[in-house]
Amino acid sequence: MAAGFGAKRGLSRSESSLYRALRRHVPAGRARTRAAASSAAADSQAYCLQLVRSRDYDGYVSSLLLPEEARRSSLALRAFNVELAQVKDSVSQKAIGLMRMQFWRTAVEDIYRDEPPEQPVSGELWRAVRKHELTKRWLLRIITEREKDLDDRAYRNLQELETYSENTQSSLIYLLLQCLGLKNVHADHAASHIGKAQGIVTCLRATPYHSSRRRVYLPMDLCMLHGASQEDFIRGGREQSVRDVVYDVASQAHVHLEHARSFSNNVPPAANLAFLQTVVLEDYLQRVRRADFDVFHPSLKNRNPLVPLQMYLRSWKKTY
Repeated sequence: MAAGFGAKRGLSRSESSLYRALRRHVPAGRARTRAAASSAAADSQAYCLQLVRSRDYDGYVSSLLLPEEARRSSLALRAFNVELAQVKDSVSQKAIGLMRMQFWRTAVEDIYRDEPPEQPVSGELWRAVRKHELTKRWLLRIITEREKDLDDRAYRNLQELETYSENTQSSLIYLLLQCLGLKNVHADHAASHIGKAQGIVTCLRATPYHSSRRRVYLPMDLCMLHGASQEDFIRGGREQSVRDVVYDVASQAHVHLEHARSFSNNVPPAANLAFLQTVVLEDYLQRVRRADFDVFHPSLKNRNPLVPLQMYLRSWKKTY
């Protein structure tokens, strides 16, 4: 949290300095116009920060640990990701969800025409795109994959879950690497595997929540292989068949983490800051293993309070 307060104080000081400079050197009318624009930008920045902190706390912490020149852009990207991720749970009809996805697809196109919509996340995303020359393809790929996910069905197999994770989580990490000014094929390979691991772990972590809403998204082929029905998950079953499904899914996430680390000797040290989420993934996989792969175990409900410290240490060591 100290890092969070420091980051906000630093941003506030920068904004105050800019405002004072405008007051000294710009005519009164123009100064008022620019001051209003500066205030709107500050409001958009605060909106993204609060959105990410409340809906993606791990992403919030990892963003604060980035260099100052990439921090605000990271929060914008994560706010964009949160906006898309919460569409599925916030609409009662698929048609409404599709309309929201179309809004974001149009917004991205407008952003690249320097005509961002008057919406906080869009404004911050436009700033990030201009500053870092972010690749539009990755943003659109996230939207397209989230749109497909509105079908609200279980993944047919583990490969389908991996594809979803690559197109959403990995794409986000590619954009974070661009915010850090990095172009490296080994970092991209590592990002691909880390994104897949993150998507798989997210699916596991969300299983109790989804089950409480009578939804199961774990790969159907693994459920059939081990004889675990959707009803077993919906009632929070702890049978061996349920644990076996969780074991297989968690093992695949672990495999991707190991593959990502196989590139570590060739990945630029600065890129490790884009991979801080590995701390969160590693922590969850260790805890679910200690719970004997009981995804409904009470110990998995609470966030590990030591994770932010571990992320800080990892950022200092520049390892993943």
